[in-house]
Amino acid sequence: MALQPVLQEFAGPGAGLSVYDNDRVSTVAAKAYTRIAAAWKLNNRTAAELIAVSPRTWARMKTGEWTGRLNRDQLLRVSAITGLYKALHLFFGETLADRWVGLRNKGPMFAGREPVEIMIEGGLPVIMETRNYVDALRGGA
Repeated sequence: MALQPVLQEFAGPGAGLSVYDNDRVSTVAAKAYTRIAAAWKLNNRTAAELIAVSPRTWARMKTGEWTGRLNRDQLLRVSAITGLYKALHLFFGETLADRWVGLRNKGPMFAGREPVEIMIEGGLPVIMETRNYVDALRGGA
């Protein structure tokens, strides 16, 4: 059986999704992030700032009443945070994995501060860098 050539150029993540699919992705991302924020015991302000939503939007997300759509940056933040959550659980025991983001860290990128503080200040690039840092600790880099 011969391989068929690809006739359509890849346009990046999410290419070709309909508006309906974007709404579903946002709903699932919000639900996943709500569970992670609860596991990490983030306060409302911190949880909202970490994914760059307003406190009011976060309040609706938490109750399940939110029907909005996350923008690309917010979806990427949730994706990176989900990967970080998984990596932490693969590397540490359950209790430490969920506490790690709120513990002062002497690692070079944290300089004695909490990883969650650094991620809020640095936005998506630092969230991704933090995920890569934990992946490297696990030997994945």
